[in-house]
Amino acid sequence: MSFIKIKGVIPPMITPFNENDEMDYEKHVYNIQKWNEYDLAGYLVLGSNSETVYLTEEEKLKLVDLTVKHKKDGKIVMVGTGMESTKATIDLTNKAADLGADCALIVTPFYYGDKMNDEALINYYTEVADKVKIPVLIYNVTKFTHVNISPKAVKVLCKHPNIIGMKDSSGSIPQLIDFKRAIGNTEFNLMVGTASAWYPALTLGVQGSVMALANCCPQECIDVQNEYEAGNLEKAKEIYERVFPVNSAVTGKYGIAGLKYACDILDFKGGFVRKPLLQLKEQEKNDLTEILKTADVYQELSIAD
Repeated sequence: MSFIKIKGVIPPMITPFNENDEMDYEKHVYNIQKWNEYDLAGYLVLGSNSETVYLTEEEKLKLVDLTVKHKKDGKIVMVGTGMESTKATIDLTNKAADLGADCALIVTPFYYGDKMNDEALINYYTEVADKVKIPVLIYNVTKFTHVNISPKAVKVLCKHPNIIGMKDSSGSIPQLIDFKRAIGNTEFNLMVGTASAWYPALTLGVQGSVMALANCCPQECIDVQNEYEAGNLEKAKEIYERVFPVNSAVTGKYGIAGLKYACDILDFKGGFVRKPLLQLKEQEKNDLTEILKTADVYQELSIAD
């Protein structure tokens, strides 16, 4: 398999549900078509912000299929296919590959977290990468898994010909530097997984990101990189700092419900979160709206049904 160079911004796509807790595939397609208008590198289907842990396999594969069919030519379709067992991960990854996915983002197994040491993770990713039809990226998201893959393990795994990168969502710049040092000059996509680390990561030579904020504020995320690469460092930093509170709100304080509400306000289709997650309360909606206004990303648009 040939190496895929990933440069630019990728949204971990939200999954819209209706008020009856059912998938709203029409809204998913609407979002893809709207994101196609931006200079994004591609899409992540079935990420943490996709509420993927609440989806059936049938729903997952339908989302992959729709994304592949409706994405703009040239955009990467990355799919979160990590499961708890090696076998289940291989099976789901190959089903996504058969639907046209370009690469797989595979989260660290975490249920038996105290057993997920370097040896276990190296064995897991190596076997998966050996047996799947598309390239693999490691997904390190300690906030949800409470498993933090070590630079030592990444140093081993980055040499595998079918492991082409890593999304580090820890938000830790010191750890990002450790990962960068571990991969050395290897051809490997080291990507950040949160907008809070985007500008600092660019200064370290990171060129790719998968971040929740790109769902509702794709242009601002793109502009930070474009301005930085054009040498307009102060402009890049200004945009980054301006939208930083929005990212903190939709990834931390208000979570996925907040991210979806921000998408609704900014003319995307957020829809409902799937239970047991809770919708935002009215005061939370008002507070988040004020954050969007202060960040100068709010548009006077009525929220779509």
